[in-house]
Amino acid sequence: MNINDFCCGKVFDCYNFFGAHKENNDFVFRTFAPDAEKIAVIGSFNGWNEEDMQRDGLVWTYRNANARFGDMYKYVIYSKDGLRREHCDPYGFGMELRPEFASYIVDLDEYRFTDENWMKSRTKNYNEPMNIYEVHLGSWKNNANDPNGWYNYSELADLLIPYAKENHITHLEFLPLSEHPADCSWGYQNTGFFSPTSRYGTASQLKDLVNKCHNAGIGVIMDFVPVHFAIDGYALEKYDGTYLYEYPPSDVGVSEWGTCNFNHSRGQTRSLLQSAANFWLDVFHFDGLRMDAISRAIYWGGDPARGVNQHTVDFIKNMNVGLQKRHPTAMLIAEDSTSFPKITAPVAYDGLGFDYKWDLGWMNDTLDYFRIAPWERHNHYHKLTFSMAYFYNELFLLPFSHDENVHGKATIIQKMYGDYEEKFLQCRALYMYMYTHPGKKLNFMGNELGQFREWDENREQDWDILHYPIHDSFHRYMRKLGEIYQSRAALHSGEYDMKTFKWLVVNAEEQCVYVYERSFGSDRIACAFNFSGLEQEISFEVDEKCSFELILHSRWDEYGGDVKKCKQTLKSKDTDGKNVITLKIEPLSGMMFNIKKPD
Repeated sequence: MNINDFCCGKVFDCYNFFGAHKENNDFVFRTFAPDAEKIAVIGSFNGWNEEDMQRDGLVWTYRNANARFGDMYKYVIYSKDGLRREHCDPYGFGMELRPEFASYIVDLDEYRFTDENWMKSRTKNYNEPMNIYEVHLGSWKNNANDPNGWYNYSELADLLIPYAKENHITHLEFLPLSEHPADCSWGYQNTGFFSPTSRYGTASQLKDLVNKCHNAGIGVIMDFVPVHFAIDGYALEKYDGTYLYEYPPSDVGVSEWGTCNFNHSRGQTRSLLQSAANFWLDVFHFDGLRMDAISRAIYWGGDPARGVNQHTVDFIKNMNVGLQKRHPTAMLIAEDSTSFPKITAPVAYDGLGFDYKWDLGWMNDTLDYFRIAPWERHNHYHKLTFSMAYFYNELFLLPFSHDENVHGKATIIQKMYGDYEEKFLQCRALYMYMYTHPGKKLNFMGNELGQFREWDENREQDWDILHYPIHDSFHRYMRKLGEIYQSRAALHSGEYDMKTFKWLVVNAEEQCVYVYERSFGSDRIACAFNFSGLEQEISFEVDEKCSFELILHSRWDEYGGDVKKCKQTLKSKDTDGKNVITLKIEPLSGMMFNIKKPD
């Protein structure tokens, strides 16, 4: 590696140089700490006795012939102010379980992938269904045989894959798996940027999880945190005694989460982060990265009033260009709540270079609407039409994520207006709206169960609620939505082309009725919703003579509703030379129809 390129922020694979690597019969340890006074290595291979590293310019190096894969080590860094601190290796490939922090020497070549066919045929899924299931691996299901309740990565693969297939999930998205000290941070406060968290096993076991998913036809996305890092003194904070990777606290060094903000104007920060992003895509074969808190990358502190952080914007652009070049079929997904333009436009066209953006505006407007009493919704009718006014500005993904199920916000079903049974009525209609609205889909674990308890990282999901018929029926309904979404081209192909969406009813404020058509080629679906508390009848014009054949009703009794399942066909009538469909729709419900031309 060229150290000048590293310091200029041009390197995407510095993990191949820094860290602990076997070279011939020795292990070589390298770290970047230009302002350190002295650095020593302690480890299981030298009796935890300090042995000095040798300085060569900005890099410190140490060789040991006795070290082996599986050994533990730390760096002891003496700063110029006389402070001695023991550190994990920022470029280590494994770490001890918290609260310990020694790094492991890891053989990343130990595991061999068998997913060649998947990797060759992988795409960014622009014209394919993406039904993403967001998972926190430690609290999806608990392992009674583990003191912490955790399954390892390989065991989780054997549990998650059949569940994903049964529920028509196309991609699993994992909350951050890079090492972190606090369980309650969910992985968003990193200490080991190249270390899979030891909570769930080893690097080889994580590769096995990804490999098994690929061979089962399931994509895997990981959360990546490029904006801030943990303040723990054994990690990256004041690594060489100076603010090497972060801003000084007197400036903007501390984030709203009490963590250190990365200083993206520094080349070493850029090289570390873009190498970490490349690492997970390259070494572990992840199919995409969901990048956290991009609003805080665009604006100082995430506040538009404080202006654009041009250094970080430039870093994001350069990183995304490099990742797109190296992994042209991997997905880069931005969690961004701002209206900053061209998040998903290529950098060559002055964009940020992401492939998808979370539509947090859609999420907030939709959930706000469903909190409102049905008899007051006519005053808020266009909360549900506004999303299509801006939808084609970006390549959007519709998220009901972990953030919407914690910290007193209530779970998705709990947010619905009304009593217990009414919440289920509304939530089934809500999810039909979500799965028929343009944009890829993401749901956090537990949403599919109709779980009322907020997520707690220390408890598994409430699987026992499936013994109750109303929850079991809701779960089957969610599976049905996933099946229809995955199988119907009209609901996922060409969705970023405005010609594939058409409002049929978009001004029925007093009735709170919405009707739209989704189409792709000859596949056409009509979607109708009544979010008022009363049955409504509505007539609307269609382009040609046709019939509507009912596919799914959110109030069918087999899914916990009160409408008996039956075949239903509506035929257009010639009214004053126009083709008109007349529809009766029950309150708080959604209906999906095949649109058929007459034989």
